[in-house]
Order: sequence, then structure tokens, then C-alpha cells
Amino acid sequence: MSIWIGRARRSVSGEVPAPPEQVRAFYVDLDNISRVHPLVQWVRSTGRVDLGDGYRQDYQVGDRIPLGPLTLPITYRASLIVPTTGAVTAQARQFPRVRLDSRVDFAAGETGTRITEELTIAAPRPLLAVTVGQAVTAHTTMLAGIAKLFAA
Repeated sequence: MSIWIGRARRSVSGEVPAPPEQVRAFYVDLDNISRVHPLVQWVRSTGRVDLGDGYRQDYQVGDRIPLGPLTLPITYRASLIVPTTGAVTAQARQFPRVRLDSRVDFAAGETGTRITEELTIAAPRPLLAVTVGQAVTAHTTMLAGIAKLFAA
């Protein structure tokens, strides 16, 4: 990493009242995520590659990023690697050199599924604190939104 780019790791999790297979299927379809992620405005699939044990799905995503009294529209690339079973990994690449990599686990529990996202965030140092804060808040809100949809 460059001296201009900072890096942070965070973990967010939530409980969803549904079986892991259903929650995982919902999560890996980014068209669904636009319903529960507070920053995502739209999602477009740009390609799919079958892998030996699953697939990689590529997307273009439109966000609205709050910055003080302004809201900045941002378009970026995202990819999900979805193995047949196990953790899902995702990468999002935004301007200016903002990167979010995640590993998402879906564990069965007494009341349904526990989703745990391990986030690794890289951004220019002046933007790192706000980027990390927005990512953690947005992903926490997203997991709560998934739980609310499944509880309905």
C-alpha cells in the first residue's frame, strides 16, 4: 500500500430469521441488496463467469454518498465470488482509489442465520475515517434491513 492510502478492518453482523440457504441466496443477488442498502440506488449485472466451484458475478453499482449538505452520485464496479458452499467474497472498487473487500459467512443459529461480514477498507488517508464510518453504518443498516424483510 502507498503512504497515501490507509487501511482499516471492521466486522459487522446481524441475525436473520430464515435458514442460511435462503439468506445466502438473497444476499448474493445484488438486485436484492439495492432494496436494503441505504447508499445503493441501482445495480446492473455486467457479467458472470462460471468457476470450478461456483461463480463470479460482476456488477456496476450506483451509490449516493452523503458529504455534508451534498449527496454525490458515484458509480463503481463490484464483484461477488460465490462458491457452491461456504463464505462469499466481494470486491468493490470506487473513485478515488476506494476499495472494499469483504468475506461474508452465513451461520445457522437457533433463530435462523447469523450473517457476519469481515470488511477490509482502503481509501486515501484524508477520506479513510469517513469512508470506514459510512461503510460500517451502511452495512449494519443493510443487515438489519435483510432481517426485517425475512421477518415480515
